[in-house]
Amino acid sequence: MSRPNKRRDFLRKASLGGIIIGSSRRSLWGRSEMLHRDTLTLAPKPIYSANDQINLAMIGCGIQGFSNARAALQVPGFQIVAACDLYEGRLTRMKEVYGDDLYTTRDYREILERDDVDAVCISTTDHWHDHMTIAALNAGKAVYCEKPMVHQLDEGHAVIKAQKKSGKPLIIGSQRVSSIGVEKAKELYESGIIGELNLADIRYDRASSNGAWQYSIPTDQGPDTVDWDSYLGDAPQRDYDAKRFFRWRNYKDYGTGVAGDLFVHLFSSLHVVTSSIGPERIYASGGLRFWKDGRDVPDITLGLYDYPERAAHPAFNVQMRVNFVDGSGGGSHARLIGSEGVMTLAWDGIHIQKSKVSTVPTYGGWDSYATFSAQQQKDYAKWHKAHYGDPRPEMNGPKEMSYKYPEGYSDHVDHWTNFAKAIRDGTEIVEDGTFGLRAAGPALATNNSYYERRVINWDPKDMRIV
Repeated sequence: MSRPNKRRDFLRKASLGGIIIGSSRRSLWGRSEMLHRDTLTLAPKPIYSANDQINLAMIGCGIQGFSNARAALQVPGFQIVAACDLYEGRLTRMKEVYGDDLYTTRDYREILERDDVDAVCISTTDHWHDHMTIAALNAGKAVYCEKPMVHQLDEGHAVIKAQKKSGKPLIIGSQRVSSIGVEKAKELYESGIIGELNLADIRYDRASSNGAWQYSIPTDQGPDTVDWDSYLGDAPQRDYDAKRFFRWRNYKDYGTGVAGDLFVHLFSSLHVVTSSIGPERIYASGGLRFWKDGRDVPDITLGLYDYPERAAHPAFNVQMRVNFVDGSGGGSHARLIGSEGVMTLAWDGIHIQKSKVSTVPTYGGWDSYATFSAQQQKDYAKWHKAHYGDPRPEMNGPKEMSYKYPEGYSDHVDHWTNFAKAIRDGTEIVEDGTFGLRAAGPALATNNSYYERRVINWDPKDMRIV
């Protein structure tokens, strides 16, 4: 499956463009009903010639692997030419969906050796992310790696080093950072529409077995259809266990729990909106309260984060929560709360509610003023007027406004579009290795705090625990 020399030369030259940091796009979480004000707009999609085709290989063909494949193929120019998975049934399904001529293998190294593969999508268990990403970059492939970028904090800098050495594009798969909604939220935040940010209140609760990672296990599972030894990699050795393979998110050996699966999305979007590089103090609590099915990660996680003052933003706090045992039916919101209003990033768009906090103290009502003597009340009123004066009235603007997503919009496709542009012409990637580690860092440090029962001090600039 050789490629035309012209196309090979095009991709070689495009790869020299390098990557930096910039861009943005769709939502955190939450729902809110408010007044419709405006619709977020989409840029026209470019049309590419056959010589611009990007041959893509899927490494890991589970839920997210198939989701990434669908999104990638909505971007002009991508073609899936190979697939790798350790369960034979998924390779069969890939051929059923994408054609019998698709090259399939259980060994990802065979993918990296192929001359017809320009880019790889790594949608495997978290404990393989660093190994595969580094190997793919060293093999000269552009890499789309699912979040979190790494399984353990001490793995991140090696990935960044490999990215810089290779000069190849690396994008981490928290697709919300590429959303037109997150881009609009950044614009609104920087306009000062909610005043001075002081708190981000974010939660994402679930009330279903699938939401709690009890994924279906095929009836033909077993040592004959699953390459268990390859799956373990650098994880502790143990006998074959179907749950640990098909429900891997439930186990620390292969996944990163609630924080690595969900909190990392929230950090990613928050960092784009506020131009932040991360918190400096992290504390987590929670526990395994309900889903006692053999898992060793909590089903309720609460995180508290201190963001220091920086040039781009004031000091503020973040509180995050995920509850897999939500008897109220599940729900979510992501709210940036400021001194003059709140911005909610929701599935349908962005919603603003204005409510300015007055810096001039008032008197009367629920106040100690009513306990003063009659004469002191008169004296205090006179003093207040002399001290604060009569503020000039202000025009009343809209108290509520919304920006809605266009019908059928997908931030996932936008993220893949960003990746394609980076391969073709070196377009800046918002979520490269450095950004990816700054999002994964506080998420994984959340786990450290939970298991070690202590506050974690994090250096977001150097991306290390201190």
